[in-house]
Amino acid sequence: YVCSTWGNNHFKTFDGDIYQFPGVCEYNFVSDCREAYKEFSVHIQRALNSNGHPEIQYILMKIKDIMVYLKPNLVVVDGRIVKTPYYTSGVLIESDEIYTKIYAKLGMVLMWNQQDALMVELDNKFNNHTCGLCGDYNGIQIYNEFIKGGVYNSITYGNMQKISKPNAKCEDPDETQALPSCNEHRDECQRLLTSPAFADCRLRLNLEMYIQACMQDKCACNGKDDSFCLCSTISEYSRQCSHAGGRPGEWRTQSFC
Repeated sequence: YVCSTWGNNHFKTFDGDIYQFPGVCEYNFVSDCREAYKEFSVHIQRALNSNGHPEIQYILMKIKDIMVYLKPNLVVVDGRIVKTPYYTSGVLIESDEIYTKIYAKLGMVLMWNQQDALMVELDNKFNNHTCGLCGDYNGIQIYNEFIKGGVYNSITYGNMQKISKPNAKCEDPDETQALPSCNEHRDECQRLLTSPAFADCRLRLNLEMYIQACMQDKCACNGKDDSFCLCSTISEYSRQCSHAGGRPGEWRTQSFC
């Protein structure tokens, strides 16, 4: 019941597909897409930070009739800056140094680390009713997101989720760009993700998907010893493991992440 995005433009849909999409426009991350009354929508915009790494600049949420705008260390509700914890008709917003969390009574929890990683958990009453980068939540991988009257690659799919804004200055990523094969990094990624600290995670998550994401991160960093490339997918694996009821051990050290 979780959709997430993290690190080097990785996305994991509710149905479990993991893909990469490097867009820097505003996109529909997940919305209730029923024709009549839409209960919620979540839009995100990414940009490259000073280190050249993608980070989420802002999140724009509509929950029933409440508008919430999030930036790092800033929460704006219906146009007013608010202090957290903040509660208003069925919506609770909490934040600490790291995470901003929003609990909505209609069946949604949003968690953002105020940098690269966003996770949305959604009640299964929204099965088959969502659209956006998180997919349609129908429980079937690939189908409808990447196969629907044609086969979409992930870039085409991502570009379709753009929110059209007349004065937005952003380029669509190139749909013909293939992901590099990063097999030379497989051993290292596998070693990191199967370390004893993650013993309780092995049977809870699809390890291979995270190995692939880690390999792409290593490729993108071209061998630079950059903690973003190494740590963001491992952090996500750890978060997802906890969320699935696992107990990751201490994997961070003084010298690692």
